[in-house]
Amino acid sequence: MPLSPRDSELVQIMDAELADAARRAGSWLACRPGCTQCCHGAFAINTLDVARLRSGMKSLGASDPQTSSSIRQRARDWIGQYGTAFPGNSVTGILGTTEADQARFEDFANDAPCPALNPETGLCDVYAWRPMACRVFGPPVRVADGDGLACCELCFIGATTDQIAACEMHPPHELEQQLLAETGDSGETIVAFALLR
Repeated sequence: MPLSPRDSELVQIMDAELADAARRAGSWLACRPGCTQCCHGAFAINTLDVARLRSGMKSLGASDPQTSSSIRQRARDWIGQYGTAFPGNSVTGILGTTEADQARFEDFANDAPCPALNPETGLCDVYAWRPMACRVFGPPVRVADGDGLACCELCFIGATTDQIAACEMHPPHELEQQLLAETGDSGETIVAFALLR
């Protein structure tokens, strides 16, 4: 799937939200280069994330083929290690949608490092093209049911509820949903499969 022309708008809004939340959070936000708390465990990504990662891998393949090759090898190794328990189609990489699949996904590869994580530097090798879930991790974000804020367990230690709320990040969910609807593809996958496609 090609990258949506409006994806750059989504990314710019998201990055501006992150920068604003980080400014308001100050020292409460523990996120720093080399912190890999959010780089472990499998999580679902959508077709916009996949297109962004594929575009990034194509660019990286042209500008830095050695890094691109290393990422792809880590993704192959990751799938080799965890793929047999993947709760979905292990050929296409599409996550299953049944209740049983979703329940299995809750416990799937929870401690596995992301294949985009460079084990030598502790940095994300596809940071510029990272999924939206990666862009919202750290600052407080409203949980799906709207009844609370969630943030990285390493951040806001000792902060009050009001201090956390004052740093809430507001991701552009409506724009993302609109762009997803335009793709007509509601399937989800994980980073390892996206890096190999």
